[in-house]
Amino acid sequence: MARWVRFTALGAAAALLVGGCSSGSSSDDSKGGDRTSTAASPSSGSPAGTTAALPSSLTGQKLAWGHCKGTAGSPAPGNDWQCATLKAPLDWSRPQGDTIGLALIRAKARGGKRIGSLLFNFGGPGGSGVSMMPSYASTVSVLRERYDLVSWDPRGVAASEGVRCRSDRNIQAAEDVDATPDTPAEEKAYFQDAVDFAKGCAKAAGKLMAHASTTDTARDMDLMRQVLGDTKMHYFGISYGTELGGVYAHLFPRHVGRLVLDAVVDPSADTVGHAENQTKGFQRALDDYLKSTGQDPKQGTQKIANLVKRLDANPLPTSSGRKLTQTLALTGIVLPLYSKAGWPTLTSALNSAEQGDGSELLALADGYNDRDTSGHYGTTTHSQRVISCLDDKQRPTAEETKKLLPEFEKISPVFGDFLGWDTAGWCHDWPVAGQYDTPEVSAPGAAPILVVGNTGDPATPYEGAKKMADELGRGVGVELTWKGEGHGAYGSGSDCVDSTVNAYLLRGTVPKDGKVCAS
Repeated sequence: MARWVRFTALGAAAALLVGGCSSGSSSDDSKGGDRTSTAASPSSGSPAGTTAALPSSLTGQKLAWGHCKGTAGSPAPGNDWQCATLKAPLDWSRPQGDTIGLALIRAKARGGKRIGSLLFNFGGPGGSGVSMMPSYASTVSVLRERYDLVSWDPRGVAASEGVRCRSDRNIQAAEDVDATPDTPAEEKAYFQDAVDFAKGCAKAAGKLMAHASTTDTARDMDLMRQVLGDTKMHYFGISYGTELGGVYAHLFPRHVGRLVLDAVVDPSADTVGHAENQTKGFQRALDDYLKSTGQDPKQGTQKIANLVKRLDANPLPTSSGRKLTQTLALTGIVLPLYSKAGWPTLTSALNSAEQGDGSELLALADGYNDRDTSGHYGTTTHSQRVISCLDDKQRPTAEETKKLLPEFEKISPVFGDFLGWDTAGWCHDWPVAGQYDTPEVSAPGAAPILVVGNTGDPATPYEGAKKMADELGRGVGVELTWKGEGHGAYGSGSDCVDSTVNAYLLRGTVPKDGKVCAS
């Protein structure tokens, strides 16, 4: 079972083989009513504002940057890139205790007027920054003129004590579990699968199970800032990375430099609220897709809902010999909605499914689930669950969820059932308690933070951007809107968005709050 609400933004696009557009001009956009921020000036000098009681063995560590090695999921990135391992406390309440290693990657700035490091988180939680950063470098190439491009595998992810909760064989077997149970037997199997997954995670993660929260990672970021030699944190967070950025700003407002939050998670939403938001977001994207094909959204939605319902009882055959189940079909439908460039792929896959062949939708689902042609699965969703279930305090029961289902189904006949049941199944019987209902992101006294919302974003609906800007606080959260489609705005084809973000990051030019980019 893969949760959609916080899926890695770029991972979805990569699975579709959709390349990001190049970033726009870095020139000022005076029509937007921009102003220059003095609070977010380039960093210089020695690190400031260290976390209390951190030993010098952590803050004074020297990173041994060297050649990056290839991983099972990607080849070595080339000579422009260097990799290193940062030591961080396993338990931030005991910073002098056991440590874990965090894998970092960087490409050094090419220009002469270096600002500092620009740290990237691409979402998830559970996305590998070490794997993703080189592939995103062309999109942010203009930023490398003045920044070292830096990313990392957060704790519990990939090369940073990455967690694998079950084997490939067991993952594939679990694909037959109905994620929208209709009978007592299906419901029992659904929750038993969640229990089994949680036990596998606890065994694999060990002590890390209780120390892989977003708050833990935000503290890791501030340690990175110090070790990298930056007075201020300059950061680009996408999707879940926006929540991480907001938590960082709340914990370390004095250290905020230039932060961009793109494809924004609503910080005011709890577990059920996130699921409702995303049900609305994906239905909105599906409506826009259907309109683009000349179909009536209501009729087109019902046709897809009927297809999905048929698959519940009768999975479709595929060329691989595997069956396209209802859950896999929903996942396959979701993936192309992450990018407008994927819409023709969705049309082809739906047409094939209507004709009795589930191969194309299965291939899309495999892309989302990070399954390769040999049957090996990546671990993004494993790390995602470990992190998000440590974050999320709310644990809806089966009975509570059943009462919510009619509202979810009303919002979306296609996605409602899945996302409604997910609220109960995702963290069912999890062995560690969640930390909060909603994350605290208020950052009084912080420098202006640029919050970028896209009106057609399916995974992190547009309304979340205003909620984030408001919760960051007056004079801190600065909202930029793009009237576009897909998950995320920067690098997606809008010169207005790209030039505004570039001006903010490269020159500290803060746009007028509420600026709108129509194209």
